[in-house]
Amino acid sequence: MDNGLYDDPGIIMTRTPLRVSFAGGGTDLAAFYEQETGAVLSTAINKYIYVTVKRHGSVFNESIRLNYSRSEQVQRIDEIENDIARECLRLLEINPPIYVSTVADLPASTGLGGSSSFAVGLLNALHAFRGERVSAGQLAEEASDIEIDVLQQPIGKQDQYAAAFGGLNFFTFNPSGRVTVEPQRLNNGGLKHLFDSILMFWTGHQRDSSSVLSEQKANTPAKMDSLLRMREHAARLQNLCSNGGFDVEKFGLILDESWRLKRQLSSKITTSEIDRWYDQAIGAGATGGKLCGAGGGGFLLFIVEPEKQDAVCRSLAGLKQVPIGHEVHGSQVCSPFVH
Repeated sequence: MDNGLYDDPGIIMTRTPLRVSFAGGGTDLAAFYEQETGAVLSTAINKYIYVTVKRHGSVFNESIRLNYSRSEQVQRIDEIENDIARECLRLLEINPPIYVSTVADLPASTGLGGSSSFAVGLLNALHAFRGERVSAGQLAEEASDIEIDVLQQPIGKQDQYAAAFGGLNFFTFNPSGRVTVEPQRLNNGGLKHLFDSILMFWTGHQRDSSSVLSEQKANTPAKMDSLLRMREHAARLQNLCSNGGFDVEKFGLILDESWRLKRQLSSKITTSEIDRWYDQAIGAGATGGKLCGAGGGGFLLFIVEPEKQDAVCRSLAGLKQVPIGHEVHGSQVCSPFVH
């Protein structure tokens, strides 16, 4: 038993979506929203991080085992090198022995919010392990606290909320730190039209977002005008989503305008190679697009009307296309397995 709260619950598994942020990224950083209210439009996608938690067997030499891109076998929580795993176990006061394993549909450090999805998914699994059901808002805030306050990562709050809530949302980041979540419900097949118009390509480059975001955070006071315009882009996209007659071409043009602004926020956001790929796709018929996440690598996303998609794919023949779809759910406990 752990803290006397529950009997052995068997195997707990959670499935937590990754996300694509369309506009407003950077305004979810405290350096911005403590001065001006931030806003982001983003969607959860049907690519996931799976986290498994179970009581570790007593015959193993170690009392804690973690399996992710590497394996850790340690005796105490303080010895865990994976920062997020260590702090999640510490926050929820989980007593060993414990086994944690995670696998993902896409690589880490690729601009789809994977670290925050892992934090949200692990917290969800650990709460279930303790016999607790918690709200999406609590998961998002606990993950934000761990990543931003405890680990001092130079990130914002959008990823944790996207992972916890799922769906297509307009997030507002208030000076108090409170986050408002407004689900977007597109009429007349608008959501399908949007996702049918998305092409996403893997650049082949993983990057540590911390260095990009650290520079961006430092530049925030000098870039407030650009960030205010990017916040306005998020609001314009929300308006497109809510006006009934969804216009994919206008959606793409706003993404293009926002991407050209975002490139100016940090010297590390783009590269000559990424710029060349972007220009090739626009030249082949894409209406607009962006690099997902902080920048420097990861996935390129474009808005392309279906009749022009073959031409865009040919223009980027050296890159691997990764189809994505909409995910309505946030982090879910999805395994019923018991001993």
